[in-house]
Amino acid sequence: MGRRSDFERIDRDAYQTIDPRAVQMLLPHLRGIKTFAEPCAGDGHLVGALQAAGLLCVYEGDISNGLDALTHPFDEEAVFDAIITNTPWRRDILHPMVDRFMHIAPTWVLLDASWAHTTQRTKPDVQPKTPYLLDRCSHIVSVGRLRWIPETTMKGKDDCAWYRFDAQHSGGPRFIGMEIAA
Repeated sequence: MGRRSDFERIDRDAYQTIDPRAVQMLLPHLRGIKTFAEPCAGDGHLVGALQAAGLLCVYEGDISNGLDALTHPFDEEAVFDAIITNTPWRRDILHPMVDRFMHIAPTWVLLDASWAHTTQRTKPDVQPKTPYLLDRCSHIVSVGRLRWIPETTMKGKDDCAWYRFDAQHSGGPRFIGMEIAA
């Protein structure tokens, strides 16, 4: 079930990035990035939008195609400037993915905006803890609420943001509000 609704969650948190505003808010922050990998590509909506904007996707995989982003050696299959992805938001999956991805390349992840404000202290099985990852986060770009369900006009109940993680960065993020990000 959703956090604030009675709707059943989509299996594997496979919410597709169908709202064009997600990419519109990110593009101004991708200076110097020409190629990218999308290890949680789903049906390819995010890849399509980024390629339509002029970026080149050199790796596109998803667990639904047997390519588990936590174990598949996609970094050995292609060379890319960044990872740009909408991972599952379940923290027990999300945190290990972010930790792995940021050690491969600078990584942009679309998440709920509240992620930066949670520490997961009550969930001992969720590793690594948010403060470690937040220290490696260089940017948070506010997006607002997005539409996730095709053929509906309704937006989700959570505000979203793009988070940029880099294993070479420390000191936490710079926050970029929607007025500045647009």
